[in-house]
Amino acid sequence: MKVRTFLVITSMTMMCMLTHAQQPVDYVDPFIGTTNFSVCNPGAVLPHGMMSVVPFNVMGSDLNEQDKDARWWSAPYEYNNKYMTGFAHGTLSGVGCPEMGTLLTMATSGPLNVDYRSYGTTYRNEQATPGYYSVELEKYGIRAELSATLRSSIERYTFKKGEGHILLNIGDGLTNEVGGMIKKVSETEIEGMRLLGTFCYNAQAVFPVYFVMRVSKKPDACGYWKKQPPMTGVKAAWDSDNGKYKLYTSYHKEMAGNEIGYFFNFDCEDGEQIEVQMGISFVSIANARENLEKEQPTFAFEDTRKKARDAWEKTLETITVEGGTEKQKRIFYTALYHTQLHPNILQDVNGQYPEMENGKIGTTNGNRYTVFSLWDTYRNLHQLETLLYPEKQTDMVRSMISMYKEWGWMPKWELYGRETWTMEGDPSIPVITDTYLKGLRDFDINTAYEAFRRSATLPGKENKMRPDNDPYLEKGYVPIGTYAADASGDNSVSHALEYYIADHALSSLAEALGKKADAKRFREQSLRYKKYYSKEDGTLRPLMQDGTFLTPFNPKDGADFSNAPGFHEGSAWNYTFYVPHDIYGLARLMGGNKAFVSKLQRVFDEGLYDPANEPDIAYPYLFSYFKGEEWRTQKIVGELLEKHYKDTPDGIPGNDDCGTMSAWAIFSMIGLYPDCPGSPYYTLTTPTFDKITIHLDRRYYPGGDLVIETQRAENDARYIKSMTLGGKALKKFRISHEELIKGKTLRIYSGTR
Repeated sequence: MKVRTFLVITSMTMMCMLTHAQQPVDYVDPFIGTTNFSVCNPGAVLPHGMMSVVPFNVMGSDLNEQDKDARWWSAPYEYNNKYMTGFAHGTLSGVGCPEMGTLLTMATSGPLNVDYRSYGTTYRNEQATPGYYSVELEKYGIRAELSATLRSSIERYTFKKGEGHILLNIGDGLTNEVGGMIKKVSETEIEGMRLLGTFCYNAQAVFPVYFVMRVSKKPDACGYWKKQPPMTGVKAAWDSDNGKYKLYTSYHKEMAGNEIGYFFNFDCEDGEQIEVQMGISFVSIANARENLEKEQPTFAFEDTRKKARDAWEKTLETITVEGGTEKQKRIFYTALYHTQLHPNILQDVNGQYPEMENGKIGTTNGNRYTVFSLWDTYRNLHQLETLLYPEKQTDMVRSMISMYKEWGWMPKWELYGRETWTMEGDPSIPVITDTYLKGLRDFDINTAYEAFRRSATLPGKENKMRPDNDPYLEKGYVPIGTYAADASGDNSVSHALEYYIADHALSSLAEALGKKADAKRFREQSLRYKKYYSKEDGTLRPLMQDGTFLTPFNPKDGADFSNAPGFHEGSAWNYTFYVPHDIYGLARLMGGNKAFVSKLQRVFDEGLYDPANEPDIAYPYLFSYFKGEEWRTQKIVGELLEKHYKDTPDGIPGNDDCGTMSAWAIFSMIGLYPDCPGSPYYTLTTPTFDKITIHLDRRYYPGGDLVIETQRAENDARYIKSMTLGGKALKKFRISHEELIKGKTLRIYSGTR
């Protein structure tokens, strides 16, 4: 039924396209990426919004294909599930570990029931557009609609005649943390907090979210519930609520615990609509209330929904595309939508935010960002922000530098003021270096450099960012067994490869800042990846403490996220070409350019490429380093787009990783890709569209719009025959950011091979 519903909605959308001029926002389909482990959701949120309100359908019933309590599951919503238990407030999009997704509201009717296994329901007629979601709750015949502002949400429920209820469940959710508090403020308002955190099972990375919730109608009755612990013996005989949900109808103070909630009861007329507002803060209840009052002074669902759509339209109209199919435009603008969810703002309307890892409250005049999934996003998403949204990227860099000032380290995988230490590397270095080298300079680069040099040079016992820095500095590599393995196994080669890339970026930054000795040192460090190359295998291979290669060894081990010594979330084939700062040097190791190209082509021919994870996503662009082989990039990129990116719920090849996979699609569809993080260059390929206009922010790019035009000998002509940039012939397939911006117009002429 759900597939059929999706197709009907898609058909209706297409009919609207034929009768109205389409805006970019009209092409976005929030259901794309909601299955296939892409872990996106169709909920209501603003660009980089603190608040998101999202359907929650991953617990409570065997009707669901994926259940958060039955397996590792990191999304509040799965498209193929069938049983909904409410709407979560404050969620993450495209992340690999379960977190957030609490403060679950739900509308029900009939006798009051506060057990989500019972009050949950099947549903139908889902609809979603940017900033809006609606659904019909089948058990109750209630229509639920959701929208949001930056820091608050609004829900509208249309009831049938009779007894109706609005529930707030703060005991359950996606996070692995437990515990919260609720307090009745008035007949129509409650406030409280919920503990969150333990992201990727980092037991200490916990933090609170505070909330204020209001209903638009005075209830006939209201109260709390709490799940009573199971008892035995005499206690069990005396307590009729033993092991059950206990209702508190005449208690009006605070209530704290693990499985608690609050209910509002109403006598509803047929078709009556009741609205619910919630404001959140990561600082205090008072700030949550102020956020709500400033952003939603009255209950006005339609006005909030319109403003949400307008905010998305303003964000998405940064790029105008012409030509291509309707399907390709849906894929493109939905990908752009997904890239603008994270990082998200952390500060309240008064500028306050929780500082990084120190327990203090700071105040900012600009945007303070959070959710830095940097192992993923340093590869392409921040480069996209720099090009399309330089003001946002500047604030993101300022946020990262402020984190260093607050606790002494740059972020690695930061979440609401806590460092989760997820994945490896030193990813802030290429992000900020890339930003600086592309001309964005309105931030404290000297403090950033101080932070970078600190993590690059401190010994391991003092180094939170590079705990295995001692052998890396002494030997030039990280041996097997240097750093205590976690559930993902020994990741020594992956660690070192990330350090090489970071050191190359640091060398480039040092050069730009006139620090010649540092530039030389870090450049030399970045080239020591060669120690890992095994001529016998033709791949990188883990090294032992004594410098010998790990034996036995199979380069294919580690594929499909299985554990393999040396490599994290991948095989040696997924990592061997991940030396983007020295492709020609790697080619020499492999026996020359032809041998390199042949080996790289083998990755695609034999199914060794993984489109669903980060280490090898730039591989298709590496062919273009070699004259005469650029056609392979153009062919493979086109094939990957067609195979893995679709306008269906499974339309992203895997975990979107806070927009990283979507950013790959955007760059590939506009015909340029930043394949070396920390280096201000793009590799060119054939665009998907006939004309792409990037409306550059003139405050940062005074020359104005960048235009990419493609003239095709025939419709499916994907091979570049010639190019001009700024009216002059362009003979190379890698160009600098400065060349691109100054050239203003890139014209590509394509044909068949």
